[in-house]
Formats: sequence, C-alpha cells, structure tokens
Amino acid sequence: MKLCWLDLRNVHTAAEAIIEEAVHQQVDGIVASDKAVFAGLPPTVRKVLLPVGDLPADLDGIDLVIVDTAVHGDTATLTDRYPGTEFGRFVEIVDAETLEQACLSARNERWSVLLFRDPTKIPLEIVIAAAAKSSGSIITIAEDIEEAEIIFGVLELGSDGVLLAPEKVGDATGLKAAAQQRSAPLELVELKVSSVRHVGMGERACVDTCTYFREDEGILVGSYSKGMILCVSETHPLPYMPTRPFRVNAGAIMSYTLSTNARTSYLSELRAASKVLAVDVKGQTRVVTVGRVKIETRPLLSVDAVAGDGTVVNLILQDDWHVRVLGPGGIVLNSTALVPGDILLGYLPTEDRHVGYPIDEFCREQ
Repeated sequence: MKLCWLDLRNVHTAAEAIIEEAVHQQVDGIVASDKAVFAGLPPTVRKVLLPVGDLPADLDGIDLVIVDTAVHGDTATLTDRYPGTEFGRFVEIVDAETLEQACLSARNERWSVLLFRDPTKIPLEIVIAAAAKSSGSIITIAEDIEEAEIIFGVLELGSDGVLLAPEKVGDATGLKAAAQQRSAPLELVELKVSSVRHVGMGERACVDTCTYFREDEGILVGSYSKGMILCVSETHPLPYMPTRPFRVNAGAIMSYTLSTNARTSYLSELRAASKVLAVDVKGQTRVVTVGRVKIETRPLLSVDAVAGDGTVVNLILQDDWHVRVLGPGGIVLNSTALVPGDILLGYLPTEDRHVGYPIDEFCREQ
C-alpha cells in the first residue's frame, strides 16, 4: 500500500478543513514544522516533524522527525540523543552529488524524504533501483496530484509514498485516489490457431473475482510461461444461464496466469484474496482481487496457436461452447468453434519462471 503524507508547513487557508478531510481519508502522515499542528490528531495518523532550523528540545508526541543531516547531524547520533524518537533523512536532489546522497539514504535509512528539483523522473528511477533490496521507505515530494500519480508508477514500482502540500480541500482525497495500486500496460500480440483437439477429462478452474469485468476484458492464461491467451470473462450473454461478469472460466488447473509485479501464478494456487491481472484487448491492465476459485472436473480442449515470431502458445480449457477467448478488436470466440486460422489475442512474456518470478535461465516447455 502506498503512503500518503500531507505537508501542512505552509498551509494557512482552510487548514482545519484540510486536516479533517485528511483524517477522514485515512491519510498516513501529517508533516509540520510546529508540533502544535499535531494537537488533536488521532493515533492512526503519523505525526512527522520536518523542522526549520534547530530541533526543539522536546520531541514528545512526535512519531517521526525528518532531518537535514548537514544541519542536524546524522540520524544514528540523533537516535542516541533522543531515545524513543524515530528519525529519517531529507535530501534535496539538484546534481549528481546529491543524487548519490539520496541513493545512500534510500539504501540505509528507515525513512527518506526526497525533493527532486529536476522535472525528469530519471533521478527517482535511479534511487528506486538503488534501494531495491532496502527495507526503508522513500517518500517523494510532489507538486500536485498529477505528479503524484506519476511518482506512484515510476519503474512500475513507484515511490513508497508521496508528500503533497495541499492547496485546497479535496487534495487529500485526490492523493489517496492516486495511491491506489496501478499496473503497467502489456503489449498484446495476435496468435493464429494451428490446431484444436479434444483431450479428455481434467480439472479446470473458474476464477471468480471481486470485480466486474468489462466486455473486452479477461485474464491471460497459458500452459507455458512464455505464451498466454486472453480468456474473456462471462460478461457476454449465455443461452441457459445468467451472465457472471466477475468470472473467468480460465483453463486447466496447471495453467499460468499473471499476477502482480510481473509474477505468474498457477490457477490451482489462487485463493480468496489472491491478486490477478485483468487485461483488456488494448493491453490495459488492472489488479483485481480473487474472491474464490472453483475447480471441477470437465471435458477439456487443447488449443495451439502460433505468434508471428514462431512462438507456440498452448491453452487447455473447458470443452464447452460458453467458454470463450478474445480476438482482435474484442471479437468473442467460442472455444468449441475455434478452427485453424482463427486469430486470438495473447501475450508473450520474455522471461522463464521460477516459483512465479521472472528469471533469465534455460527452460524448455513442451
């Protein structure tokens, strides 16, 4: 979950209303230079002091102090001087030297509050990459909601949090909305069906999510980690049963599907509260939550398809007319009506997989 902090150091107009909104929206932290601002805040809101000048003698009631080490000294020394108080570091990035300081802070400090003066997000990308294995949190200062949305998505990982100085009531709500989990688009490819055959009985999984799918949306499923086909949800009319727009009749239980952070999951591994990636025909994605997975024995159909680069993709799914896949432009294709030459939409991950994680190693699937 991304962190949302509001900077009230220079907010004078409607400050009380902004704080009330922030508490209502469950903003994670309030930043001020005067501890009096924290009076009345509930314990659910982190009280963050970012002082101007010297540190106050009394830090009681403050959850976190963000310091400029050039002014206040290093955080380890301060922690010894103020037992029980947590410290983090502020870094303003203006050149290569301060960028290296930011990387050092992100790798070693529990909290790093970063202000980038350059409008490009490349320095932030460098810091995020430098802190890839760190347990600390990076809080990046944003000028407005639009920049916050970008910061949350940099390198597909994003900053751990954003610090925003609100200009008006409503900015706290906008910041929380920007913090909602996002996922990068995928480049879908066209696959030409090469064979369709009945393969007997087996277990298939219906993935029931907590989300209504759109008519041109489903999940990517495949027998191989390097090739998947876009299986549409049950949003389209059926002759003998109501639509179930939260469901994808996805495929055989050993099939792969995409989850978060470029991971794959076997359909059989999905559980209530698991995450899967919903994908539409344009490659736009969103993370959705699984409500349950129904695994039942059904007759199965094996579909082979070939990409333009020669990659062979296989999907084993239920051998029934109402189970469908998607073609270019959102064309809905019934599985039992597929014939060689039909065009499907799919995705070709470039990496092999080890326990779902992408890895660059030799791996043959057949």
